[in-house]
Amino acid sequence: MQKWSDNEKVDMIDKSLNTPINSDDEDYIMRKIREDYLSDSTVTIFLIGLYSAETLGWEEQRFIKRELQASLYNGEGNTRNGTLGVVLPSMYNSIYKGQYTCQICGKNHNTVAINDDTVIKEFGRNYYLNNHGKCAYDEGDRFCVLVKWDDFKKDPNSYIEKAFNKRSQPIADEVIVRPK
Repeated sequence: MQKWSDNEKVDMIDKSLNTPINSDDEDYIMRKIREDYLSDSTVTIFLIGLYSAETLGWEEQRFIKRELQASLYNGEGNTRNGTLGVVLPSMYNSIYKGQYTCQICGKNHNTVAINDDTVIKEFGRNYYLNNHGKCAYDEGDRFCVLVKWDDFKKDPNSYIEKAFNKRSQPIADEVIVRPK
């Protein structure tokens, strides 16, 4: 049982891939991650920090990319995990850009910079999915859940549950496992 704050305990098992799987066969690697690391998990937590960006390159990101791809896969021997992105304080200013007034609807919307400069594609493409022609994305248009570290620490179970519940919502049918 992990403890995130003085009054909150979270039932969590660390299933991180810490050692490489010795193969060049991508399908085999994905299958081994699903079988050996993720088969009994339901939510994958992606810590978003200074070294989370797609722009860092394949060599630097290959382990987390494979873990998220395996987590997002829904098929034989694996049920898709919910995905929770926890933004570390070092990334607040890079991701949370304030509000703007929409020229289409006149309402204020938050600017959240989830892109190749802040996260890997596996998270970014599943954070912004199809918004069905609306002027802004809302909770139903995103599979991935995003939270600041400071908010996560206060109530981790609610954010984990939110990511868990996304697995059974219609947006789960639009998940992209290996984005281009």
